[in-house]
Amino acid sequence: MKKRHFTIFWIILPFSISVYGGLELVGPLSKEDILQNFPDWEVEVASYVPNQEMIEKLKSIQSEIKIEIFLGTWCSDTKSNVSAYFKIMDMVDNPLFMTTYVGIPKDKDSRKPFIEGKNITNVPTFIIFMNNQEKGRIIENPIKSVEEDLLDIIKK
Repeated sequence: MKKRHFTIFWIILPFSISVYGGLELVGPLSKEDILQNFPDWEVEVASYVPNQEMIEKLKSIQSEIKIEIFLGTWCSDTKSNVSAYFKIMDMVDNPLFMTTYVGIPKDKDSRKPFIEGKNITNVPTFIIFMNNQEKGRIIENPIKSVEEDLLDIIKK
């Protein structure tokens, strides 16, 4: 009986958790999942104006780039920086950029299954990989901008 409850927990958990009357998405996500459940993020996406020079440089990247983004749909830094990333990737339109999104719960005691082995302390955390090696991270807020920090990490 205990195993059955545990299995049901892991089937339901990745979809959503209600927190303080709001929706919290956890587990593997897609851009579409996020925007469908948080339509107000569309305003952030639409209003973000990336540096066009950085966009052109990112378009020209010829190596496969994997980006893991750990985010909290409850977090204002996530809303602004992941929305900026959505806009950047829409403009870059480079199939060599492959992104995965993982929603993590607001409750820090519940995060372990989602972040184990990843050394995540703040959200959002963007982990950038090239050749299956971690190249760098953008943690919580970029130093310059999402697009410029991303390019700096890829070029180092």
